[in-house]
Amino acid sequence: MANGDGATPRLVGDDTFVSLYRRFRPGTFGALRGQPHVVRALQHAVAENRVGHAYLFSGPRGTGKTSTARILAKALNCTNPVNGEPCGVCSSCLEITKGTSLDVTELDAASNNGVDAMRDLVSHANLGTPGRWKVYIVDEVHMLSNAAANALLKTLEEPPSHVVFVLATTDPQKVPDTIKSRTQHLEFRLLGSETLATLLAEVRTEAGLAVDDESLAAAVRRAKGSARDALSALDQVVAAGSADDVVPVFDAVIDGLIESDAAAVLLALAELHEAGWGPQQLASELVHELRTGFLSLVAPSLSDATSAEAMGIHERASRLGLARIVRTMEGVGKAQIQMRDAPEPQVVLELALVRSARLDLDDSPAALSERLSRIEQRLSEGGIVPPEVFHAPLPPASSSSAAAAAAKAVARAAAAEPPAMPTPTVPTQPAATRPSLGAIRRQQASAPQAEPDVVPSPDIEQSDTEVPPQTPSAPAAHPAGGSSPEHDLEAVNAAWKTVHATLPARAKAVLAIGRFISVAGSSGDFSLPNAAHADRARECLPVMEGALAAHFGHAFAVQIVVDVETEEPEVPSQSSDDDHVGNADDFDDLVEGSSQAADMTSLAATKLFEAFPGAVEVTE
Repeated sequence: MANGDGATPRLVGDDTFVSLYRRFRPGTFGALRGQPHVVRALQHAVAENRVGHAYLFSGPRGTGKTSTARILAKALNCTNPVNGEPCGVCSSCLEITKGTSLDVTELDAASNNGVDAMRDLVSHANLGTPGRWKVYIVDEVHMLSNAAANALLKTLEEPPSHVVFVLATTDPQKVPDTIKSRTQHLEFRLLGSETLATLLAEVRTEAGLAVDDESLAAAVRRAKGSARDALSALDQVVAAGSADDVVPVFDAVIDGLIESDAAAVLLALAELHEAGWGPQQLASELVHELRTGFLSLVAPSLSDATSAEAMGIHERASRLGLARIVRTMEGVGKAQIQMRDAPEPQVVLELALVRSARLDLDDSPAALSERLSRIEQRLSEGGIVPPEVFHAPLPPASSSSAAAAAAKAVARAAAAEPPAMPTPTVPTQPAATRPSLGAIRRQQASAPQAEPDVVPSPDIEQSDTEVPPQTPSAPAAHPAGGSSPEHDLEAVNAAWKTVHATLPARAKAVLAIGRFISVAGSSGDFSLPNAAHADRARECLPVMEGALAAHFGHAFAVQIVVDVETEEPEVPSQSSDDDHVGNADDFDDLVEGSSQAADMTSLAATKLFEAFPGAVEVTE
């Protein structure tokens, strides 16, 4: 089949090499690949004797425009046409195939774009020829000058009855409308990957080429829809003996992107540079490779990958992820523009790929969105979010691993869980927004305090700046028989001094000036000097009871009461025009040496918390 012209595989001497795209140029409408709409229109026109006087063939390179014009010339002058198809064996068909027919005149408008060339063409249009039709084929007609196009207009509109014009172009937008309106416009399309793969397989068999399927697939990728480019790439594969010289192999680059390994990406890119591929060419081929993976995920029907490649491409694209593919394509596309004026284009491409491999080096909205998606996936799987999540690849989602992680978390919680008790919640703020109480803390540090040997239950939320909880050294045991344990007032107040040091900052400040005035069993009355202070203390009551329960090893109920005998320390007055708390260092001087320094410090802390709602004490 492959040589539709019916000629021998070599058009010249047997010892002369002829390119594959010339040897296997289609010679009939039936041998034309990927243009069924054009074939139907021209076959019917020839069979029914309704051929137009002028045609405009437009489309990308290598899609068969010039070959179709020659097939049309054969069909019009063939002595034995069958259903609009030329026979390919008559003298007229053979002469047109060899390029020696007087019935066909081909003109390259790229090199003959002046008005003189068009005048010469028009002057010969009226001359007769041996055949029934005289066909003028003008390639790249969009390159005609305005004067040349105007010289052609009149003859193109009303040519002699035996003349047919076929104009071909790869850029129909540049063809003047005055020419378009005088022709029948047929648009040629790029060939699909399956069509090209079939074509190359038939050429391999017909020409006896020792080429494997992988090399054919590489030639198809390189062609990008052009039959001529596919056959030229196949020629190069045969000459080089490997497909690696036809298209760069990006397997190592994409693997590095999948693993977020910037070093692997740079090493793979350096190897491609050493193999002779330029930065611009690598960028263009990489975008095409990524686009193939992108289409395999979004619209597989639009992908130009062959069926043999589709599975592998889809699997690699799934591992890379749609977000990373889109972001990499955008980054490499921008790099292509920047490389035009860059003194070191290779560096521009390397930076674009490193940003794609490392999310922490890319501050674009797309990268931030991908980082958030990774965090959401980590949290949805029940795991923590380590710092490396921002640039490490995500493991494949697994319900069994998530369940195992959840089971371990439950086991850890059960081992550390104390007896059941209410779980209070203390609001906290980020450390960056907390006001410092350094001077007050220095005052408190000057007073001797007992080291805490007990801390609240792990269920009680604490500020991240508090002392880490320690295991109670000797919690009180529940008495036999389940009765409430008895505590005396002195022991409870002594225990309270220890427990108070472990409380969160706000609760510690609010409860500092209170004391237990009575104890009955596992409950006690906690006294504060006034009703306003008592109301604030009741807000911290769950934290207080939880800390005491952790210390005693059982629940301990507390009731906040107001005791008039508990005097509230006075704070030195300030000037009338100062509405805020005074300088902390001045306050240290005022209370130094006072027997009530610790109480006044705690009261000052309370006042500060009132002045700064939501503040949390930090330790310097």
